Amino acid sequence: MGKVFLLAPDSFKESMTAKEVCEAMETGIKRAIPDAECIHVPMADGGEGTVQSLIDATGGAMIEKEVTGPLGTPVLARYGILGDGKTGVIEMASASGIHHVTKETKNPLITTTLGTGELIRDCIERGITDIILGIGGSATNDGGAGMARALGYQFLDKHGNELPLGGGFLGELERIDARNVMPQLQDVKILVASDVTNPLCGEHGASAVFGPQKGATPEMIKVLDSNLRQYSSVVKEQLGIDMVDVPGAGAAGGLGGGLLAFTNATMKKGIEIIIEYTQLKEKLKNADYCITGEGGIDFQTKFGKAPYGVAQAAKSVNREMKVIALAGYIGKDVETLYDEGFDAIFGIVPGAADIETLLAQGKENVARTSESITRLLS
Repeated sequence: MGKVFLLAPDSFKESMTAKEVCEAMETGIKRAIPDAECIHVPMADGGEGTVQSLIDATGGAMIEKEVTGPLGTPVLARYGILGDGKTGVIEMASASGIHHVTKETKNPLITTTLGTGELIRDCIERGITDIILGIGGSATNDGGAGMARALGYQFLDKHGNELPLGGGFLGELERIDARNVMPQLQDVKILVASDVTNPLCGEHGASAVFGPQKGATPEMIKVLDSNLRQYSSVVKEQLGIDMVDVPGAGAAGGLGGGLLAFTNATMKKGIEIIIEYTQLKEKLKNADYCITGEGGIDFQTKFGKAPYGVAQAAKSVNREMKVIALAGYIGKDVETLYDEGFDAIFGIVPGAADIETLLAQGKENVARTSESITRLLS
């Protein structure tokens, strides 16, 4: 009987989905061992590719819905319903991500998470009772107020008027009206996938740390941070929830805090959620070897990236199992990963070439490298 290879890579961004990486790995492995058994467990870490990976791993379905984008204009977003039929999985970036704005249009004073809330609402209206929500890659800095508005909360100024969308107006918040909130919301559990531990406000908060990449100038950062402080003080006063210093509250421009304040949400590292829902550890019990990987691997991989989670899971199941990682590029201090469960790390690039060529040749490069590794193992 052939050897059993468990294949659990993350996506190689702009080149292959995690499922496509699995398929390319299997192609190479079977060139070396035709009767090898390959178990595919497409991975993600809560960021881009999470929905696709969980759908692929559980036999779920993709849903498309037009929602409000970060600039207030319609965008076509997607979310998944897992194979169990009761769990929804959303990437906030699909509705409210940085890719929906340009260098010219990005403006965290006006961008909104309303579309993310519309996806949550759609899940709830379909009878979903559990939601996994990945909150990386946002274009927003509104503390999740837009998300909450889609669920029925109203954010009012001192005159009783509803605030315009965006983090630039939260400084005028005086009252939160919860009378029209969806009644089903209290029965829905939201598991927030985030590796960000930043608080909502201050020098390590949402505005100061993540604002610049969303288009915030130093002046905007001061306004946004001050507005989030006002927002959090009203939330504390009227809802009894103190979110300003909660680790992770600053994720996705404060969406982390908004989810903790307005929904039945808990936060967990993205990779831990994926490992649980894909039943990775159970599948590893039958494997001889584990191969993982992602587009780029360096010392930061050990801070919650998918390959690190896979390596830790594999070693927890069988300390002797060989864990091998593939990467499009290998970065700084990668040797530190050899103390973190990795037995070998291989780059897939065959030689110097422009980035477009390398991205296009990703599948064959993964297959060729996987074949070489398998020949060595056998």
